Amino acid sequence: MVFTRNSVYQAMLLAVAFWSMETGFGATLNIEGLFYLDKSPVTIEVVDGKISRIARKASLDQGSRKNIYIAPGLIDNQVNGYASVSFTSAELTAEGVGKATRTQWKEGVTTYLPTVTTGPHETILKSFEALAEARRDPELSKSIPGFHMEGPYISPVDGYRGAHPLRWVRPPDWEEFLQYYKASGEKILQVSIAPEVEGGMDFLRRSIARGIKVALAHHNGSAEIIKAAIDEGAVISTHLGNGCANMIHRHENPLWPQLADDRLMASIIVDGFHLRPEEVQVFFKVKGPNRLVATSDVTEFAGMPPGEYEVDGDKVIMTSDGMLKLPSQDVLYGASLPLRTGIGNLMRFTGCSLADAIHVMTRNPARLYGLDDRGEIKPGKRADLILFTLVEGRAEIEKTYLAGELVYSAN
Repeated sequence: MVFTRNSVYQAMLLAVAFWSMETGFGATLNIEGLFYLDKSPVTIEVVDGKISRIARKASLDQGSRKNIYIAPGLIDNQVNGYASVSFTSAELTAEGVGKATRTQWKEGVTTYLPTVTTGPHETILKSFEALAEARRDPELSKSIPGFHMEGPYISPVDGYRGAHPLRWVRPPDWEEFLQYYKASGEKILQVSIAPEVEGGMDFLRRSIARGIKVALAHHNGSAEIIKAAIDEGAVISTHLGNGCANMIHRHENPLWPQLADDRLMASIIVDGFHLRPEEVQVFFKVKGPNRLVATSDVTEFAGMPPGEYEVDGDKVIMTSDGMLKLPSQDVLYGASLPLRTGIGNLMRFTGCSLADAIHVMTRNPARLYGLDDRGEIKPGKRADLILFTLVEGRAEIEKTYLAGELVYSAN
């Protein structure tokens, strides 16, 4: 065989093309599955980490799993920790954040807000410093657009404060918050507060003026206070139906005003423990599939075995089915089940479609936080994608792609 200069050049180009497809440099990637919107076979073409085309197919290619769905990567706006890593800890490190982030990819979560909760001033400050350091890693920053701060500016009343330690709950302090904001690299995207506490409304206004999303949480605000907070710009209720006393007045309670106002979105925990099926059904009917955000509220105990644990001298119990309890206050201690658990639960509790269940975990939070490059499968969007099956109603993640890069595979 005679090799001409032209044939050698063509061979080199072909080799570069194959190398590019394998390495991601100038890569073109085709991902097949059943489109979550209508369950029809599609090929998603990805170029340089972005979706370039959605091609409809008569059937999936031979060798492809016939029951595998393709959807946007999940977005979780409240992750308190994972796999023994707590995001509210003076010992938190960037390495720990990386570990927790990679476990999120395994669960199909491609974007999340690490959440810092109630604690001593120095602990909160050091937590945000470690999180900001982690975001300097280009790989981690793809999954972490910013942070959520829940507490310490919440109700001190038992029940409404949930598992937040009373000794660290305090009224809002704007100068203190600015220290946290600076430590975070000015990446606190959401604060969850009780609007009725002293200084709550002033703090709310200042936060909104900085472009921070304000959520109502762990509060016992009256209908008048809730309306005033929404008038000022509060946009979402944090885990509605939780962070609430067990005994409430049948008429005068914080649930009705938050449900009634269409300007207020609501996040809900759909792990099967935090809300009863009929509560989820009612919340879904009232807010609709466009104004709900499903969240996990997972803690550092997620991904760990059942048993007894200790937090700040208090006992936490994880049951065999994944419920986390704080017996001393007879409340739940966050959650241990990943966000994907909510896909099957939402469909079962409400009768909604797969598309609607996915939207409350992808499209809706992306729109809330202005993450215009993700949350939907459309040309031009970042190729954050998951492949999953539904096994007896449970979503099982097979593969996770972050900006077109395979970051998790079950096989």
